[in-house]
Amino acid sequence: MKIMQKLKQKIHDSKFKSEAAKRRNKGDTMSTGISLKGKKAVVFGVATDKSIGWSIAKALNDNGCQIALGYQERAGEYVKELAKELKDPFLAPCDMVADEFIENFFEKIEKEFGKFDFLIHSVAFAKKDYLQGKFYEVPRRAYNTAQEVSAYSLTAITRESVKRKLLNDNGVILSMTYLGSVMAIQNYNVMGVAKAALESITRYLAMDLGENGIRVNAISAGPIPTLAASGIAGFDKILEHAKGKSLLKRNIDAEDVGNTAVFLCSDLSRNITGQVIYVDAGYSVNGL
Repeated sequence: MKIMQKLKQKIHDSKFKSEAAKRRNKGDTMSTGISLKGKKAVVFGVATDKSIGWSIAKALNDNGCQIALGYQERAGEYVKELAKELKDPFLAPCDMVADEFIENFFEKIEKEFGKFDFLIHSVAFAKKDYLQGKFYEVPRRAYNTAQEVSAYSLTAITRESVKRKLLNDNGVILSMTYLGSVMAIQNYNVMGVAKAALESITRYLAMDLGENGIRVNAISAGPIPTLAASGIAGFDKILEHAKGKSLLKRNIDAEDVGNTAVFLCSDLSRNITGQVIYVDAGYSVNGL
């Protein structure tokens, strides 16, 4: 109950209300002019309207793609409300902590949603206690949980998609990462290590699936005030620092990530695979 109350509080907290969310609340779409009509996507990781997964789902849907959402049971109430903004969505619960939950989800996809073209992984978890302090103080169990949910789950959902022949040839797999995978970011700790594994998994999956024309990429977004990010100690300072150091002198928005996902799912990016695409206003290349 406490978890749900916290989630509800974050949803309505104006401090975490992005400009893109405000525009969406007015009924505006996120159409890029790229047509994905006739395509289908399975998206994991939507919890609130500030979730990066939601911005991706909305952007794909606004450009003609039908969406299936895999969500945690505890966020079901809010995901179902959000899904009303999508055209003809399919929803089903899925927890990434066990293979049986993932298998059950894809059984439903196979029976009720059918084959799809895009698989979107926007899932990460580490206890708040280990998103602060010293990395070496992270216990084995917390480390394994972060790895299983944030990194290995990409392998698990890919395996089910391919094994069941649900992901169409020439399809696309996308995951979300962050600069803390390749640089030490204070308080990112165990999540940075998990994101490093996720990026490596991206490259190996791209090699495995390339013969089927399936492209696998990751988007490394700049800091965005999502519910998950609010658990990182000192996140407000991270936002302020990123804005000042970025080459464009601004923070990015979840809508920027959504638009990048539309591009990576389109034929305009047909020869991009195994890559980490940075969407951070130039922050990651500033050496000063």
